[in-house]
Amino acid sequence: MTPTINTLFDEDAIAARVSDLAGEIAVSDPHRLLIVAVLKGSFIFAADLVREMHRAGMTLEMEFMHLSSYGAGTEGSDNIRVLRDVESDVNDRDIILVDDILESGRTLKFAKERLLGRGARSVRVAALLDKPEKRKAAISADYVGFACPDKFVVGYGMDMGHAWRQLPFIGYVVPQEPAGGGEATGE
Repeated sequence: MTPTINTLFDEDAIAARVSDLAGEIAVSDPHRLLIVAVLKGSFIFAADLVREMHRAGMTLEMEFMHLSSYGAGTEGSDNIRVLRDVESDVNDRDIILVDDILESGRTLKFAKERLLGRGARSVRVAALLDKPEKRKAAISADYVGFACPDKFVVGYGMDMGHAWRQLPFIGYVVPQEPAGGGEATGE
């Protein structure tokens, strides 16, 4: 059965906020800026953000980091695996980690510490969505697109079982009632 997905943030709201974020980053005048997109969910946000940064007159380079903190279940783990690492020299560079959603914070904290340990001048976080009530690690985003309610979100790069990444908006999955009525479980 196909889940019902309601719009949380539409295309126009996302485009306006991404443009605003690029302006906020430009004002900070970063040194030898390196954007590091945390895969997979951030790929659309990161692409739109760097294009807006270009329009704001910024010069930057871009890299990718693919990290995994999930085992077989859906709960995050303190065990972070590096599936793809940044290949560029990060020494004496200002870095912005770009991620789709900041929830537990474990993965972004790991990435930030890893890059600082390799000599980055600074590491800031740009998160499209922020769920501070889910935080397990001591980290916050320097640039936030939207505060996110406690809902399971999809679209604009975020998925549910590898589906729905292509949606041009951010939506939330409406909990389905189990067959036979009763209360739905999960988010």
